[in-house]
Amino acid sequence: MISLLKKLWNDRSGNALVVVCATMPLVVAAAGLASDTIQWTLWKRQLQRAADSAAIAGVYDRSQNTGATTYTNAAVTRDLALNDHTWMALKTGYPQVSFPADSGVAKYQVEVSLAVQQPLPFSAFFLTTAPTITATARAASVPSEGDPCINSLDTSASTGVSFTGNAGVEMANCLIHSNSRSSNSASAGGSSSVTALAVSAVGGIQSSNNWHVQAYRPYSVTIDDPFSSVDPNPADMNCKAGQMPANPSADIASGKNCWGSISVGPGETFDLPDDRTYYINGGDMDVKGTLTCQRCTFVLTNNSSASSPTIGQLKVNSSADINIEAPTTGTFKGIAIMQDRRAGTSNQDNKVNGNSGSIIQGALYFPTQSLDYNGSGTTSAICTMFVTFRVKFSGNSSTTNKFKSMSECGAYGLGGNASLRMVRLVS
Repeated sequence: MISLLKKLWNDRSGNALVVVCATMPLVVAAAGLASDTIQWTLWKRQLQRAADSAAIAGVYDRSQNTGATTYTNAAVTRDLALNDHTWMALKTGYPQVSFPADSGVAKYQVEVSLAVQQPLPFSAFFLTTAPTITATARAASVPSEGDPCINSLDTSASTGVSFTGNAGVEMANCLIHSNSRSSNSASAGGSSSVTALAVSAVGGIQSSNNWHVQAYRPYSVTIDDPFSSVDPNPADMNCKAGQMPANPSADIASGKNCWGSISVGPGETFDLPDDRTYYINGGDMDVKGTLTCQRCTFVLTNNSSASSPTIGQLKVNSSADINIEAPTTGTFKGIAIMQDRRAGTSNQDNKVNGNSGSIIQGALYFPTQSLDYNGSGTTSAICTMFVTFRVKFSGNSSTTNKFKSMSECGAYGLGGNASLRMVRLVS
């Protein structure tokens, strides 16, 4: 036996066997830890993606509810049911959802924290408690690259912005937005051609070769009505029955600022005094001739305090030539023509029709009724903003906006009136 041990001691192959046996536990341990570490890393990545998605879903919920958090936890839970791919239950007490205060441009913030704890075969030999894997994400609503030149306020399932016929619209540095949740919230059909910086919608955007935009943003957040606080005050109205005369100077000198209607016939010219608000009490603003006014607002309203009084509509005919600039200060800052929100919905649209060569610089604000921009108009809307319930461009209408952003339209009171926002992770 002693002789055999001496031979084994001096045998080099025997030494190698001893070394291999001595290091084998380290090799096995390294392989086991590597396997468990890869699994932990995968869970961490999956958990982070779930937290990111849940935080974004929470912000969308808050955005659709003007910042309210009533249903946000339910929205987070619903999203996790779809996007948590760790395939294991969250640790007790999770998800943790918090609502950090608005910070700078970041609004409606939602922070979501997740945690899982699951033992793994190899590490369980050495660890008395499985490690807890956590992930935290914070999302917020932040401004996008500009303000929309077209903003449809309708939140129903109807199309909010549509382009049909041979409508040609060029607003290369402007955004188009629809608050409608329809699958075709914004559409461009027929032989229309729409050039814009981007088109966004709360719902879907109809696929079409007629769009010539740099970006499509379906399923975006709702944009607030930029003029939601603007309401005509009957106390400000000093009305005279009947139509406004072609020369209202005498009426204005007597303190009048309100008439039953405005009707500019073919061949007629209304060159109105500047820097004023003109109220139309229950009747229409019907323009077939020439209407000019600088730093003015025309308000279709009613001096009644009723909740749904008779309120007229805008009717611009093919022979019309309008030149209106909106004021830069006061209650109606930035608004060229508006209709009282008490007008309610109507089966008839407000119309800018035909071959009008008009220039309207300011906002066309129709919060509860639609605007039909129709025919073969050649309007050069340099700084026109459309804020309407719905808006339709049809026929051969052509609207050209030659500005890069609303911030360049301060001369007409339009700088920063509305802000297109998007949801993104902020941490």
